[in-house]
Amino acid sequence: MEKPKKKQVLLYHCVEAEDLARKIASQSEFIQLQTINWRSFDDGFPNLFINNAQEIRGQHVAFLASFSSPAVIFEQLSVIFALPKLFVASFSLVLPFFPTGSFERMEEEGDVATAFTMARILSNIPISRGGPASLIIYDIHALQERFYFGDQVLPLFETGIPLLKQRLHQLPQSEKIVIAFPDDGAWKRFHKQLDHFPMVVCNKVREGDKRIVRLKEGNPAGCHVVIVDDLVQSGGTLIECQKVLAANGAAKVSAYVTHGVFPKQSWQRFVHKSEDLEKAFAYFWITDSCPLTVKAIADKAPFEVLSLAGSIADALQT
Repeated sequence: MEKPKKKQVLLYHCVEAEDLARKIASQSEFIQLQTINWRSFDDGFPNLFINNAQEIRGQHVAFLASFSSPAVIFEQLSVIFALPKLFVASFSLVLPFFPTGSFERMEEEGDVATAFTMARILSNIPISRGGPASLIIYDIHALQERFYFGDQVLPLFETGIPLLKQRLHQLPQSEKIVIAFPDDGAWKRFHKQLDHFPMVVCNKVREGDKRIVRLKEGNPAGCHVVIVDDLVQSGGTLIECQKVLAANGAAKVSAYVTHGVFPKQSWQRFVHKSEDLEKAFAYFWITDSCPLTVKAIADKAPFEVLSLAGSIADALQT
């Protein structure tokens, strides 16, 4: 069967995602970067201008977003809602990290499931000349969130796990690698993509007012154990998992998360310090889905960035 021809894509991006946008464009001659003037009025509200608006008519257009804080979401939504109405052939929104994904359920009356709110907003992106907008998201926190989106958009859920697998096979003694999951949710989410590796599953149990991480199943003894999850915030669960795995004989422990959120610079807990090297993570892999984190951890061991650029370029051209 003949492969479909790659389409020419004009890629706009927010300010903080510029580095990732350039990497995406470098992956293919069919992806061309475009620019937006991101300005503000004196009252702080956005004063935006989409360059080359006349020339993008009839073209395939994409926007690379980063919703790193509520402060930047409104200006990006303004552009996202404007681009499809410029008579473009198709519109794709690339939102590598869906930020409200961990707030997806109500535990008591009065809780607000902001993941549903964000999905409803994005479901109302205007239809372009070619039909509904495509929405590309990586490793959304809860799989059921795909059903939060309306029929007016076409969500495409991608994963960063192939990047991890490629990196693990490059390591020395890759046959001694064991994958660990910090809880049953992570196991359900990722185990089928990593089923050729031996596995360990941890879980959290409540003891009084504390939640303690325990080894539920599997044997990490003598192996390089890689903890896999979709995102990290404070990192407390990963640290507790590392302690449990080391206590059960793991030779060394590393971690992979697709989204290194790290609020309040919590990544600093993982930076190698000479006095704590025995307790440290050997590697900590993240993707570039959170651009501010990528800049903050540059050249700091044990962090290593696995770029989504190639994967995004492929998704935009299909």
